[in-house]
Amino acid sequence: MTTVLAIDQGTSGTKAVVVDGDGRVRGLAERPVHPEYLPGGGVEQDPAELLGSVLGAGRAAVAQAGVPVDVVTLANQGETVLAWDPGDGRPLSSLVVWQDRRAQALCDGLDAHRDLFAERTGLVLDPYFSAPKLAWLRRNVTGDGVVTTSDSWLVHHLTGAFVTDASTASRSLVAGLDTGAWDPRLLELFGLGGEPLPRIVACDEIVGSTRAFGAAAAVGGLVVDQQAALAGEGCLRPGEAKCTFGTGAFLLANTGTAAARSAAGLSTSVAWRLRERTSYCLDGQVYTAASAVRWMENLGWIRGAADLDEVADPGGVGGVLAVPALAGLGAPRWRPDARALLSGMTLATTTGHLVAAVLQGIAAQVAELGAAAERDLGAPLTRLRVDGGLTRCRTLMQAVADLMQVPIEVYPSEHATALGAVALARVAADTGLSLADAVVGWAPGPVYEPAWPADRATEFRARWSAAAGTA
Repeated sequence: MTTVLAIDQGTSGTKAVVVDGDGRVRGLAERPVHPEYLPGGGVEQDPAELLGSVLGAGRAAVAQAGVPVDVVTLANQGETVLAWDPGDGRPLSSLVVWQDRRAQALCDGLDAHRDLFAERTGLVLDPYFSAPKLAWLRRNVTGDGVVTTSDSWLVHHLTGAFVTDASTASRSLVAGLDTGAWDPRLLELFGLGGEPLPRIVACDEIVGSTRAFGAAAAVGGLVVDQQAALAGEGCLRPGEAKCTFGTGAFLLANTGTAAARSAAGLSTSVAWRLRERTSYCLDGQVYTAASAVRWMENLGWIRGAADLDEVADPGGVGGVLAVPALAGLGAPRWRPDARALLSGMTLATTTGHLVAAVLQGIAAQVAELGAAAERDLGAPLTRLRVDGGLTRCRTLMQAVADLMQVPIEVYPSEHATALGAVALARVAADTGLSLADAVVGWAPGPVYEPAWPADRATEFRARWSAAAGTA
């Protein structure tokens, strides 16, 4: 099979992985990116640092691999945007990150059209998605150049093409979920009607070639990072679900070729478009997962994520209840105004209780997303596959199993997103290859079975939900 360089460009860093035709990782490199958290809900990244991380990680991985690369693929953040000059690729703004909330007032002004956006796009009218941030850039930063998601800018630097993939476009609030095309009416509502827009391409399309990482290689298999992880973890059939624990936690459930709108507060997006056929997924997000861990580190409760199991009290939370809404609450509540809450503390409360309670609060949000997905699917989830750095935390994973009441299967590699992108790149390079055959084989690492009885989980989730309603 094809040798692929997969670039996983994320919020806090860029990972590059070279995978050969036998599925072996031949090269791996990472470069950090440092988001800046601003007053008023702003979150930005430096374009030069981000581009440098892509090129630096990619070149280092290829050098380590020592084998020719056939295809380069990119998994992107999905909703992070910037303004840039299409002539020379020069950035005209900072990158406005998916977590940025400064377009909230713009969304509030469009509230009368909320149902229209939901029906046409499958999304909730919220600044989490890319179009509100694009419009915010136009109103507040610059009218020059083009405004796009970060993938279009990065691919332009690699190939000169002006494209975005179907899964990324579906995260915009201005692309029709059923049509797979930009929606003129929705663009006009955001004041983006006259904007030059990238061509929407399938996830199995070769969009150009690049010499940025050495010898010439095709570029294709483009996809959003969370959808890449869905593929990488083998969630290819309707009802199969995964959750990635990164800066936030992102639960996606495959719905097959049905673009059903959520009635439970989730979003519906394109999972991937392959072989002229579109697959869809339900998705929901917890805004603070690893970022909540960094918050605890900044407070001195832990030295780092590796300390979580050591510090968290093995006896439980000591009566403490946490709603770690440090950046608001995402799906299914969509409460950007929500604030973190800790209750039930006494003079006997320890740091171990607080750490355990925050982890339990993250798990409770994931369980709420799982319950919403079950309502939309009309059937219970039978398991949840998980990936990301926080899956190494036994306390957190056990809490997810206890509250969801399903087995939690841990993906055995830290590279689920990159390996999912590898699968899509393989499909792009070989027109006779199916996605199922392209996915790199794997078997679960640890599997966490529920230790709580169902009635205890139900009672806790009801109590946590009531607290989240007041956060």
